[in-house]
Amino acid sequence: MRRRWLPFVARLEEMGGYSWGSAALAWLYRCMCRVANRHVVKLAGPLQLLQSWIFWRFPGFRPAGYDAFSWPLASRWSGYNLGISKKGPRVQMARLRIDLLQARDFIWMPYSTPDVLQVVHPEVLEPRHMMLWWCVTSLIYFAVVEWHQVDRVLPQFSGVQPPPHPALNIDFLMSMDERGGDRWLPSHLQHWHLHWETRADHVLRFDVVDDPGPSHEFLAWWHQHGKRFLSRELYLGDPRGIPIPVEGTQRGAGRVPDMDRVDDVPDRRRVERRARVGTRRSQRDWRWLDQAMEEGDEAGRDGGRRRGGRGRRRGAAPR
Repeated sequence: MRRRWLPFVARLEEMGGYSWGSAALAWLYRCMCRVANRHVVKLAGPLQLLQSWIFWRFPGFRPAGYDAFSWPLASRWSGYNLGISKKGPRVQMARLRIDLLQARDFIWMPYSTPDVLQVVHPEVLEPRHMMLWWCVTSLIYFAVVEWHQVDRVLPQFSGVQPPPHPALNIDFLMSMDERGGDRWLPSHLQHWHLHWETRADHVLRFDVVDDPGPSHEFLAWWHQHGKRFLSRELYLGDPRGIPIPVEGTQRGAGRVPDMDRVDDVPDRRRVERRARVGTRRSQRDWRWLDQAMEEGDEAGRDGGRRRGGRGRRRGAAPR
C-alpha cells in the first residue's frame, strides 16, 4: 500500500464515509486520457471496471462461459484473461467489429433487468447514492481532477440524448501531478472540491422515456463532428447509403438539461512562457542559470590554481 493511503485507512469505521467509487473512476478517466498519447503504449488504472462496462453493454464482445453473476457486478469477468498472442490482427478485427455495430448491438441500461436488480446491494439503489449518477460534478483522486460529464450519456439513465454542449477544457488540471507533496492540494484545488461538496445542487433534470437513445439531431451532429470509423476504408463498404434510423426520428429532439456552466481551465503555461521571451521577466526567470554558470566557472578557476600551484591568471600577459 502506498504511504499516502495510510491516513484514509487508519480508522476502519470511517472508511465507509469516503467515495471510493468516484476516486477509482477519476483515476480510470485520467489513465484513459494518458494512453491517448501516441507515445504511451500501456494502459494503467482499474481496467476491470472498463472491461466490465464493455462486456455488459456490448453482448457481441462478451466471452463465452460467464453467464452467472453476483455482487459486485464487475466480478462477473474476474476470471477472464485475454492472452497477448496475435495482438495486431486482433486489434484490427476489434476495430472492424466496432465499425459494423448496429443499434441493436448496444445495451444502454444493462443493469435495469430484474435478474440484475436481484443481486445489486440494496444500499446502492438508495436515492442518496443514485443521485451521484446524475450529477455533473468533479471527480477527485488526490491531484487528479476529472469532470463527470453525464449530460453526454443521457440514454444510460433512460433519457434522450440531444446535441451536447461544448466539452469542458481542463487541460491545466490534466497537467497537474503530485510533485511537492499533497500540502498544496486543498488550496489550489479548492474550487473543484467545492463542486464535489455541492454535487447535490448539480443533479440533471430530464424526461425519462421508455425507449432511450440518441435523438435525430444528435445523430446529425455526430455524423458531422464525430469519427465514424476506426478501420481503413478498404475494410468497409460505402456508408453513404445508410440512413439515420427511424427510431432516432421517433424519439423527438430531446432537451439539454439545465446545468451550471463551469469555466474552462486551459493549460496556458507554454503560451505565457513564449510571451515572456525578451522581457525582463523572462531574463529574471533565467537568471538562476547564469548564476549557476558563474559559480561553476569560479569553482573551475579555484581548482586550477590548487592543482597548478602557480597557475597563470586568465587575461594576464606573460612575462
